[in-house]
Amino acid sequence: MIGLTLKQLRYFDALARHKHFGRAADSCAITQPALSLQIKELEALVGAPLVERATREIRLTSLGSDFITRTRKILLSIDELDELARAAQGPLAGRLRLGVIPTAAPYLLPSIMTSFAQRFADLDVELRESVTQALIQDLLEARLDLAIVALPISEPALREFALFEEDFVLVRPPQDAGKPVPSPEMLQEMRLLLLEEGHCFRDQALSFCKSVEAHPRQMMEGSSLSTLVQMVGAGIGVTLIPEMALSLETRSADVAVARFPKPGPSRTIGMVWRKTNPLSDQLMQIGAIVRGVGQKARDTHPLPPASGAKRMP
Repeated sequence: MIGLTLKQLRYFDALARHKHFGRAADSCAITQPALSLQIKELEALVGAPLVERATREIRLTSLGSDFITRTRKILLSIDELDELARAAQGPLAGRLRLGVIPTAAPYLLPSIMTSFAQRFADLDVELRESVTQALIQDLLEARLDLAIVALPISEPALREFALFEEDFVLVRPPQDAGKPVPSPEMLQEMRLLLLEEGHCFRDQALSFCKSVEAHPRQMMEGSSLSTLVQMVGAGIGVTLIPEMALSLETRSADVAVARFPKPGPSRTIGMVWRKTNPLSDQLMQIGAIVRGVGQKARDTHPLPPASGAKRMP
């Protein structure tokens, strides 16, 4: 196919991901007519339609489905050539696409970005906050270079690098301060506030409570940890949050917090990236920065032992 360009492949990849010409064009920072023209030219070079055009969204044809698989392999190889060149230059520079899960992003990113600015003056960081499944997919398809998530991921194509472990803490109404910390079985009988489905933190909390599903009357969902904590302050129920979130999320909420007896609920925060990424050595430097930031975030708000509880603010 003489005349095929990388630009056309990237535009086709965007269209396959967004399944909509307008959204794909926005993601590529071009106009919708310009994107449509490039796709038509690509189809002309291929000699057959790659997409089925509908009013609300497009669908890939059978050829389009096969074509996008090979397209993404080509784009991944091109990106890795770029990363190989960057690795040979020494210190991290240029673009770094970093993804972070929502239950870590607000508590780590401000300090991480400050540290990056001090250590890597020529590094341009592009951030994405999303749930684990979406970040992993973006890593595998080379739309991200690195992601900070809760481990393990157990994806053969990705390398996992553990950074630190943190406990989950109990957040409950202020009148419960000083009461015994409930057992996992007791939590099942309480109104437990959890994040919406799709968040790995939700699954980890339910696992500690030994409950795959909670009765709708006993469970309420929120879109963020901040929402959950504010709901607890209003006396609606109790929730679990990661230790690094305490300082920020309890600042404006009248709640009581307490540790669980050992072994309590916890998670391991780590970084993941493609095993084929030539920047592995440089990414380890980033790991050292994130590890230090995470330790500081957890130490900012020390808690009493599990036998007691502390009222906030």
